[in-house]
Amino acid sequence: MIKAIIIDDEASIRADIRERITTHFKNEINSIQEADSVASGIKAIEACKPQLVLLDVDLGDGTSFDLLQKVTYKDFDVIFVTGYDTHAIKAIKVGALDYILKPVDHDEFIAALQKVTTKEKKESNLEKLVEISSEYFNGVKNKRVVLKTSDNVYAIYEDDIIYCRSDGNYTTFYTQQLEKIMISKSIKKVGEILSEDTFIRCHQSYIVNKKHVLKYNKQGVLVVHLDIKVPVSSRRKEYVLKRIFD
Repeated sequence: MIKAIIIDDEASIRADIRERITTHFKNEINSIQEADSVASGIKAIEACKPQLVLLDVDLGDGTSFDLLQKVTYKDFDVIFVTGYDTHAIKAIKVGALDYILKPVDHDEFIAALQKVTTKEKKESNLEKLVEISSEYFNGVKNKRVVLKTSDNVYAIYEDDIIYCRSDGNYTTFYTQQLEKIMISKSIKKVGEILSEDTFIRCHQSYIVNKKHVLKYNKQGVLVVHLDIKVPVSSRRKEYVLKRIFD
């Protein structure tokens, strides 16, 4: 059985989440604690040692990223339950962490908790994922993104990514180290975790890091690091060249 803690500074949200858990997961989650701040959340986690923490991003006396960095016990899964703050959501996505939007959607809530309650073991890389999300949230210049494959979890600096190429629901990242990392995300989803000021969707199947672009040639392709050629679609040409060379 799983012990859970709900951390949110709104009592009504905590009550709603508690009710949903007791209604739909009473056989999987047998203990539910609550906290309303970073300080009380840390105390609850250290005392309860939960397997699951559901928490809001803004907690009044700090953020959930502050809490997750300060707490010493980290052997749990985390699900953010947050309002539609685009910056916070992107930070969560960059760290490949799970989240539910407020107001809580029933199906989304059930799916998120089923993912936790049915898997065999907890996220073993939580500390690293939180660190990367926190970096983005706090505006660190040299950002990293988390890439999860079937075998590994990578923490890649954006500056090391040359370009990305999609094949249906899979996207391969090509790095300066000549590494190819394939993840099960569409090119659209990949675009949501990369910095918009650096990465450009130059083709239906390609995203390029403009820092690695050397030139645009007469064949209609971008030449990047190691003389690699990345195609530019005709309908995106004007936009792409303006973004890179203006």
